[in-house]
Amino acid sequence: MNDGPALVSILRQGDTLVASVHTALDDSEMVRFQEDLVRQIGEHRARGVIIDVAALDVLDSFGSRTLRTIAEMARLRGALTVIVGIQPAVAYAMVRLGTGPGEVPTALDLEEGLAHLARARDPGGGGSVR
Repeated sequence: MNDGPALVSILRQGDTLVASVHTALDDSEMVRFQEDLVRQIGEHRARGVIIDVAALDVLDSFGSRTLRTIAEMARLRGALTVIVGIQPAVAYAMVRLGTGPGEVPTALDLEEGLAHLARARDPGGGGSVR
């Protein structure tokens, strides 16, 4: 069924899933991505999800809404979500159209996204060392 390269890769890094979107997705592909990611959150008992959209130079309102829905579904399954890699032109268009990620945290890149998840899981800074 899938004759070409993967449109999205979902990799496990500890208790975090990293989903990298490699190319623009049409509506049906976005829905498939949503279903696959939410299923894998349960399978891997993920506590964090990073969605990397750095390869996208456009994100329409349906895509933006779907990312928010994924984050909400992940939250309901016990995982925090961070969207990383939003390109400047995409950010500008999202703000102008009012289709930003809303309450979903964002970060510049994968490293910042992982740091955000670590801070969110341990807001006290790792406890005390004695």
